[in-house]
Amino acid sequence: MRNVLLERDEALAEAARAAEAARSGNGRWLLFRATTGLGRTALLEEVARREATVGGMRVLHARCSPEESAFPFGLVRLIFAEAGAGAGAGVEVDGEDIPFADPPAAEEQQIFHRLVASLARTAARRPVLVAVDDLHDADAVSRRWIGYLARRLAGLPVLLLLTECLTEYPEKDNIALPGATGTSVTLRPLGPAAVTRLALAGPARTRKQDADRAELCVRACAGNPALVHALLADLREGPPPGRLSDLAGRRYRDVIGHWLRTRATPRSRRLALTMAVAGDGPAPLGGRLLHEAADLGPDGHNTPADPPADALGLGRLFSHPLAREAALAAAEPAELDALRRRIARLLDEQGAPAAHVAAHLLHIELHTELHTELHTELHTEPRADLHTDRPGEEWMTQSLEDAAEDAVRDGRTDEATGLLRHALTAPLAPARRAGLALRLAALELPHSADACIRRLRAALELHADGHERAAVAPALGAALVARGRTDTAMHVMRQVGSAVEDDELVRVLQTTAALMASHDAIAWRNAVARMRELAATAPATVEPLACGLVTEYEAGAGGLSAAEAMTRVLPRLKAPVDPRLRTGWLGSAATLLQWADRLDEARALADECLPAPPALPDLTDIGQQCLISVRAEAALWVGDFRRVIAENAPLLDARTAQGLRMPHLVSMVALAHHELGHRAHARRLVATLDEVSASADSSWEWNELRHARAHMHMAEGSWQAALDDYLSCGRGQSARDFVSPVATPWRSGAALALVRLGQPARALDLAEEELRHARTWGTPRAVGRALRAHGAAVGGRRGLDSLHEAVAVLRQAPAPVELIETLLDLGQARIGAGNGRKGRDDLHEAHTLALRLLAPDSIPDSALGSEPDPDPVSDSAPVAGRLVRAAENALRTGGARRTHRVAMGSAALTVAERRIVELAAMGQTNAEIGAALHLARRTVETHLTNAYRKLGVTRRTQLASCLGGAGTGNPSAARDMTALA
Repeated sequence: MRNVLLERDEALAEAARAAEAARSGNGRWLLFRATTGLGRTALLEEVARREATVGGMRVLHARCSPEESAFPFGLVRLIFAEAGAGAGAGVEVDGEDIPFADPPAAEEQQIFHRLVASLARTAARRPVLVAVDDLHDADAVSRRWIGYLARRLAGLPVLLLLTECLTEYPEKDNIALPGATGTSVTLRPLGPAAVTRLALAGPARTRKQDADRAELCVRACAGNPALVHALLADLREGPPPGRLSDLAGRRYRDVIGHWLRTRATPRSRRLALTMAVAGDGPAPLGGRLLHEAADLGPDGHNTPADPPADALGLGRLFSHPLAREAALAAAEPAELDALRRRIARLLDEQGAPAAHVAAHLLHIELHTELHTELHTELHTEPRADLHTDRPGEEWMTQSLEDAAEDAVRDGRTDEATGLLRHALTAPLAPARRAGLALRLAALELPHSADACIRRLRAALELHADGHERAAVAPALGAALVARGRTDTAMHVMRQVGSAVEDDELVRVLQTTAALMASHDAIAWRNAVARMRELAATAPATVEPLACGLVTEYEAGAGGLSAAEAMTRVLPRLKAPVDPRLRTGWLGSAATLLQWADRLDEARALADECLPAPPALPDLTDIGQQCLISVRAEAALWVGDFRRVIAENAPLLDARTAQGLRMPHLVSMVALAHHELGHRAHARRLVATLDEVSASADSSWEWNELRHARAHMHMAEGSWQAALDDYLSCGRGQSARDFVSPVATPWRSGAALALVRLGQPARALDLAEEELRHARTWGTPRAVGRALRAHGAAVGGRRGLDSLHEAVAVLRQAPAPVELIETLLDLGQARIGAGNGRKGRDDLHEAHTLALRLLAPDSIPDSALGSEPDPDPVSDSAPVAGRLVRAAENALRTGGARRTHRVAMGSAALTVAERRIVELAAMGQTNAEIGAALHLARRTVETHLTNAYRKLGVTRRTQLASCLGGAGTGNPSAARDMTALA
């Protein structure tokens, strides 16, 4: 009891002064006002105990209750029964019973006078303390009598001690207590120091446990002594609880629940519940919005019944999740539902973030992360305390949809999926339902292809109108293609198209279907034939894609050069295109740009249509499917392996074991890992694809996979396995009439494998055929690759000439991987021909370029999901990267001597080299540099050659960008590399 009275010295002192005045014949009244649980009853009892034992006063004690608040004179009867003024069934004063009904006004004054006179006679014998607890629950007549008494205390030895709950029962008449004869004291919540004293008053524990308990009591009780004692009784040993169910007992919950159910007024109850509900949301409600949500008035001003101190106290209490849980558990579900919807509506009208509105609509507690709760609610067994009613109004559905789009942009696809699924439970018009279903299906496809297809089929069946069905069919077709069911996709497109009477829409569907048909060998030939016919008569907004698809086929069939293809593509990039075909057209154009080695332009088209990470692309858009492939392969071709992984691994992770195989994307990511040295991870990625499925699927994607797998076999010395995969790739490409080496140069790879297997004649046949097709296409990458294979197959002096030409050609292309590989072959061939110095120069250049290629950008290896495999050859520290390993091994085999470790990049330049490079970067010729530095021209050339190797550049125009840089090597490998000279 003594602990409850912490920080009550001022109130006790005031009571002592009032009692002293009363004992001297100058009666006083004293009112203790406080919110529930702050100890006003304990304080009244302590004052009564002190005055009875020390002050010698007679105590007449009465406690009011709500159950008797309707009984006239109920409180008066209790007081005078305590005084022993009556006997029997009634209570008499001056020989008359206290009535049981409201008397007329004239009689009421007589009764009041008799009661005061009786009390005065009792006090004349011994000063009296009239202690009335919970005056707010007293009946109206007794409250009026208390006021009557207070105005007549001046000459009486009576102390009138009262307690009243702050803000309770504002509808009752306030008692007119005169300031001349008394005062009121408002009790404040306990401060942190006092709460800590209460928390530490029990059995001693560890210092950490004591500190945790004290902190929890301070935060979860808002200085309310009753709550502190209840929480201490509930706490079990161990860490502070995160949820109400973690408490050992129910006292804390019951104290809050009892107040809400029996003591709080409707207004204070609404305010408390509003705070509890809003506190479980993602952001607190402001003052005006809080009052509107609690229906306390739109102006946000506190009423007399709800003073600022009380609102602040409730706010402090319900800022803690334990208090919020206790309040919500005590409320009726219907009451909470209405309150949550009201808050959601107000937030929506105020323009709050859609996620905040959705959180209240879904009744999700956002002191944890929204997507975690959504996953709990919508993807697993729902929690018992979560309710997810159907959205009943359009604004609710729209808020859920907007929140889903925000989640998509942030890469939280699971959360977005759950929100849209809930939105679809609303009563919706067919068109609205179909639109939401399309968006949801796009999100579901990477995670669950079959669920997406079922949803899209249902959306298709919602419509009888041909135009509306035509809006759904491309999405369903794209999903089926992604699932590997191109034949079914084509059937859907034909079926929907046959029921459409709009000629332009029919052409749109035919062209979209042709893009899908590229995943099936037979359908692809037929589609191209139709596109040739269509291109001549199609509307201007449809013709670009038809032309692009025909151009893709003819380029693959070896009938076009890159220059000819570009004369078709580039002008059409400026032409208007039907919005329904835009991504498809850009996907086709980007493919041709990529094949033509215009990688930056291809990449720009992909970036224009694909969402920025971490959002996943829409695989129900067949054009986006194509652009994903272009983006990945373009990054791979320029050697940006980390970008390939960072952009595409999330999509591959999302589709794991869910029905989407995506062999081309798997191939690109696996090759990127392999180039970075993550060989085991690359093999695991490729192994996730079922080759049995590929045998029944003639999509070009499987040919890409076979080519990638063959490439990895070659790097690991498995020549026969590589040859088998290259030839399998060739058969798949030939079935599609694809003979050009622009995409999968399988003949070059097979020729290199055959050379290793000792079959140069067979290799030469393939290499010459490859070179012929490559020269037809005419890009440096294609020609350089073919020349490399030709040089390996023919050998000797002719082979050196082919390799030398290949290097010269590849220096003109954004083809760093092919250039490095060819330099390695050229260097080894020169060494084999007896020209060791030039051969080792080639190997050194290849080594430098390989280090530069692997220089890390903003994406560290640790973020790529794999670590480099140990180097099985080197006896020094392992070095990441296939090409670096190959260069190291070639240098070692070529007789290069091992020297000290050096840094790569501009930091490795000597003083003389840096001076010469700076002048060269400014545009001076070698002769001008020699004259300025008084050096022979030969000396300038030697320094520049060494600087080129250290900087990893091949042209003078590249020098300026390298000076002052942080180096070109991988810090974990290149800057601490064993140099081989």
